Amino acid sequence: MAFGAMAIRNKAPRRAKQPPPKLTHSSQYITDEMLSPYVPSFLPTSQVELTISCKDLLSTHTIRNKSDPFCVVSMRRPWQDKWKEIARTETIENTHNPQWMKKVILDYNFETIQNIKFDIRDKDLKAGEFLGRYETTLSELVASYGCQSIGKLIAKTDGVGHSDCGEIIVVCEEVVSCKQIVQIQFQAENLPKPSWLRGNDPFLVILRSNEDASYSIVTCTEPEHSTQDPIWKPITIRATNLCNGDFTRSIKMDCYNYRDNGKHKLIGSCYASVYNMKTMHENEETRELVNEEKMKTKPGYVPSGVLEVANIEITEEITFLDYIRNGTQMHFAVAIDFTASNGVHTDPKSLHHLSDDHMNSYEIALRGIGDIIQQYDNSGLFPAFGFGAKTPPSNQVSFQFPLNGNAQHPYCTNIEEIVKHYRDQLNVVELYGPTNFAPVINDTISIAKGFQDGKHYFVLLIITDGVISDMIRTKKAIIEASKLPISIIIVGVGDDNFEAMEELDSDNVCLTVDDLVAERDIVQFVPLNSFLSKDGEHIKSQSALAEEVLAEIPQQLTSYMNSCGYKPEIPSSMPPNPSVIVPTAPRPTESDV
Repeated sequence: MAFGAMAIRNKAPRRAKQPPPKLTHSSQYITDEMLSPYVPSFLPTSQVELTISCKDLLSTHTIRNKSDPFCVVSMRRPWQDKWKEIARTETIENTHNPQWMKKVILDYNFETIQNIKFDIRDKDLKAGEFLGRYETTLSELVASYGCQSIGKLIAKTDGVGHSDCGEIIVVCEEVVSCKQIVQIQFQAENLPKPSWLRGNDPFLVILRSNEDASYSIVTCTEPEHSTQDPIWKPITIRATNLCNGDFTRSIKMDCYNYRDNGKHKLIGSCYASVYNMKTMHENEETRELVNEEKMKTKPGYVPSGVLEVANIEITEEITFLDYIRNGTQMHFAVAIDFTASNGVHTDPKSLHHLSDDHMNSYEIALRGIGDIIQQYDNSGLFPAFGFGAKTPPSNQVSFQFPLNGNAQHPYCTNIEEIVKHYRDQLNVVELYGPTNFAPVINDTISIAKGFQDGKHYFVLLIITDGVISDMIRTKKAIIEASKLPISIIIVGVGDDNFEAMEELDSDNVCLTVDDLVAERDIVQFVPLNSFLSKDGEHIKSQSALAEEVLAEIPQQLTSYMNSCGYKPEIPSSMPPNPSVIVPTAPRPTESDV
């Protein structure tokens, strides 16, 4: 496949949704990724961060007598009938008093009412059931004294509300503009043994101070096993999450001994700001770990070991916009499924049915998504292909044929031209099969290998009815592509079972096959039906579709650039002359089929 012309020009994209975080157990190391803000149609007054915790939750387990809670946060405006889920925390197992580390970032608007709902759920409860619910407004949270709001959780049984379901504590803070990243590595020495037969499995919990002198959990390390002198893996976290950009803010480090039942035993605590931590590292200073309860009750108590800062680095975060605004070009290509499972285009029930009165599913996908992504490609040339059909004159199955019929220059100038050629091909080719993704992905790989300089990024859009035939080869191709500047968007049309596509969109686990493991997540799957109106003939929410389609691309681009050490170039005073690069690549062979 040959991607479009690569003219080096600057064009700022629209705001794109960030990827959702990966949920992990509370005692594991967590990279504190941010959830996407709830974006209103006008400029926000400010941006705020919510930290959520609960006390005295109900139990859903008769044996363990404890729950595995997580919190779902939803919002709606006064004129909206339905709540929209905007975030959910990680699940913390076996506790009545969860302190979730996942932060929720929201746009706050002074001039409007923003209703917000917190549903506390258990991972074993059925859909729609919850341990407790709390409803309020964002303005009430913002106006709470000391930034902390405490509310009673309410649950309903047989239509009757019960308020003895525990409490929710929400800390609300304004987010400062800060792009710094803090990487810290801690180590401890001389931790006391719980018994002469057993060593410690220590881990650290990091908390930051609030205005009311309370502390909110930020992140924690993985436990180190059977040691009194642990060296924990480095923690990498945004400065906004760690201390809201204030390097003099008090940070609390709690050292616990890990227990499988969730009843972790506190060893000791100490306090330091980020500035203190830098001084500790530079001067090889330590902080005593003190169990304050034991110090109050046990005469002659001695500190429970010491904590050291093995290393600390503060760097500037490079964002998606930094790359886009400073020369990185995005290139898009389209591949359309022409297999027989779609149905012949003369059949009104076919996904490819052509009509002068309304668009079919592929046309809806092309226009709805193409109108979004074409704004990010400055070249104005979009290679567009079909796959899985018998093409003239050989009447052989092709797994990559140009929609415009020109194998030497398979480019279209806009989405309208792609749609025109797509309709023309339906009257020329014979829908056949099988549905093989690997050839078109491998061709994209062959192109991207020639442009690993941090200045180019490739996005392949595949539109399909979902009946994939070469799953193993497709997985291997995706794993190979994960090493390169490539993202893949798969749009499913029709009502078929898309479980295979969900597997490729490996948000929570790395894609694997035959001992091969993807270096990063590069696939975003979107079922088009979720965004169609009841009549199925137009998209009911273009903005929602845009968010879903582009949700993961910014993070995928920056993760690739960071893994390769690419930094955006500072533009010179004179813009470079536009140049057209049309790379070529070998066509798929029989071995790809």
